[in-house]
Amino acid sequence: MSPAASDTGVVELLAALAYGELTGFARLAGDSELAPTSAARAELGRLAAREFRHYEALEERLRALGADPQAAMAPFVGAIDAFHRRTAPGSWAERLVNAYVGDGLAMDLYREASDFVGEAERPLMQRVLQSEGKAEFVEQELRKVVDADPAVAGRLSLWGRRLMGEAMSQAQQLVAAHPELVAMLVPDGDLAELSRMFTRLAEAHTERMGRLGLSS
Repeated sequence: MSPAASDTGVVELLAALAYGELTGFARLAGDSELAPTSAARAELGRLAAREFRHYEALEERLRALGADPQAAMAPFVGAIDAFHRRTAPGSWAERLVNAYVGDGLAMDLYREASDFVGEAERPLMQRVLQSEGKAEFVEQELRKVVDADPAVAGRLSLWGRRLMGEAMSQAQQLVAAHPELVAMLVPDGDLAELSRMFTRLAEAHTERMGRLGLSS
């Protein structure tokens, strides 16, 4: 069974989110091996497991919609993998910023999307949003890094700015390549709303970085 035409945008959204969660799991699992303390390693391991549970929930919903999860994710694999190659971190602090920026953008996107998905998908979105915790951990770890070496704040601000620029560019390319996804996220074809959504994502990023004393 294949998804109905009216479900195409939902399938594309869930598939993009699912691959994001899957890659998030892999990156956090890898980061845990480089953590400077056993406590940080354990926490990153727990967070990686959380990402994989999110992936499994999205995978299950895709199947319920009649989609093959791997086939649905395939159109997003190249772009998302390329983004991670371009933003490969070079230090523990940069890995923390990657996790902080990536998680923040993902949560913001879930919030935005929850306004447009149907009743069947909304509980799944809310479930993901209610299981936050990575941001708080990363904030604590980044504060330790900056307190130990205040000069690193400038470099991390630049790194965060680069990540956000790459992420926004990638998001714009993805929506341009998936008109059904745009149709779902933009009510009544109002493309100005899509621009406003990107603006809200950028503003939320600025607020998060500001909480760490970093510029965006």
